[in-house]
Amino acid sequence: MTKTAMNVTHTDGAARTGLLTTPRGVVETPVFMPVGTRAAVKTLDTADLERLGPPILLANTYHLMERPGADLIAARGGLHTFMAWDGHILTDSGGYQIFSLEPKITADGARFRSVYDGAYVDLSPEKATLVQEQLGSDIAMVLDVCSALPAEPETLRRDMDLTLQWAERCRSAHRHPTQAQFGIVQGGVELDLREESAQRTVELDFDGYAVGGLSVGESRHKMVPALAAATRNLPVDRPRYFMGLGDPVGLVEAVNNGVDMFDCVLPTRLARHGTALTSQGRLNLRNLRFADDDGPIDPDFQHDLSGRYSRAYIRHLLVTNEPTAGRIITLHNLAWLANLTERMRSAIAQGTFEALRREVHDVWLSGSKSGEDGPAAS
Repeated sequence: MTKTAMNVTHTDGAARTGLLTTPRGVVETPVFMPVGTRAAVKTLDTADLERLGPPILLANTYHLMERPGADLIAARGGLHTFMAWDGHILTDSGGYQIFSLEPKITADGARFRSVYDGAYVDLSPEKATLVQEQLGSDIAMVLDVCSALPAEPETLRRDMDLTLQWAERCRSAHRHPTQAQFGIVQGGVELDLREESAQRTVELDFDGYAVGGLSVGESRHKMVPALAAATRNLPVDRPRYFMGLGDPVGLVEAVNNGVDMFDCVLPTRLARHGTALTSQGRLNLRNLRFADDDGPIDPDFQHDLSGRYSRAYIRHLLVTNEPTAGRIITLHNLAWLANLTERMRSAIAQGTFEALRREVHDVWLSGSKSGEDGPAAS
C-alpha cells in the first residue's frame, strides 16, 4: 500500500500539474523544495519559511546522523518538532555524500571518514532507512550510488546494479507506517541503462521515484534525453522527483519531461555570494553599477519579504560583509523560484507551457536582458 497519492490534474505535452497527497497533507506540483541540510535553510528560520510557504523542505540523513544524532532528534519527537516545522520534510539518504565525499563502497554500504571528527562512519541501506525513520520525515529516499560523469558504461552499470540491490534492501527494511519511500533511478547518460534502471526500480513498488545522477556536470543536451528515458518508464500515478536541480532552464526542461518535484542548494548558495535570480537573468548585486540603484532586486517580482530593499542597500550590506544581505537575497531567490513553479503550473493548466519554456530559455540561455550578468549555471 502506497503512502502517497499523485492525482494529475492537467497536462500539456509531457508537462503536468498534480496534487501530491500524503498523510500530512496535499502539495501542488510542480514544486521546488528548499534545502535545509542540517535541519535549517541557511540564513533563514522557520518563521521565514512559513511566510515563504514552501510545502516541502529537505534535510540530510548523513549530516543529521552525525550531528546532533538521529537518537537525539527522535527523542525530541522527530525533525518536525525539532525544527518547529509543520510542513512536509523529505530526507536525502546520504547518497549525495557517497558521491561528494568519496567513501569506500562495498556491497554492504559505504564507509566514510567523518567530516566532523575524522572517525569512521558506516552507512548501509538498512541504516539509512532506520535513521530516516528516526528522523520522522514524510518522504525518505533509498541509499544510492551516483556515478561521477563522464563515466564508462561499465562503471555506470556497476553503480546502477548496486543502487538497485540497495533499493531492494531499503524496501525490505522500511517499517514506518506513514513515511513514504522513494526509489532512485541511476544510469548516467546511457539511455538503455536509464530505461532499465527505471523499469527495475518500478518493480520494487516504491511510493514515488527520483531521477538521480544528473545535473552533475554533464551537458544539457545529454541530460535531457537521459531524463526522458527515465520518466517515460515511470508510472503516471506516482510522484517524480529530479534530485539536485535548481537553475531555471533545468527546471522548465524537467517539467517538460514530466517531473513533479526538484530541489537544489543553488538559490541559497548564490544568495550568500550576492547573486539574485531575476526576470532579467542572474544579477551579481556586488557590481558597482548597483551602488546608487534605488530599484528593487527585480522590478517584475517584488516579494513582501525582500521587495522593500533597494539594490543600493543590498550592495552596501554585501561589500561591508553584513550577513543580512545573504538573508534578504535568500528570501528573494526562494520566493522567485516558488513564483516560477506557480507560473509553470498556471501555464500547464492553460496549455501555454511551451511559451513559458521559451521565455525562460530566452533569458537564461542568452544572458540577461541587459547583457551584463549572464545566465546561472546548473
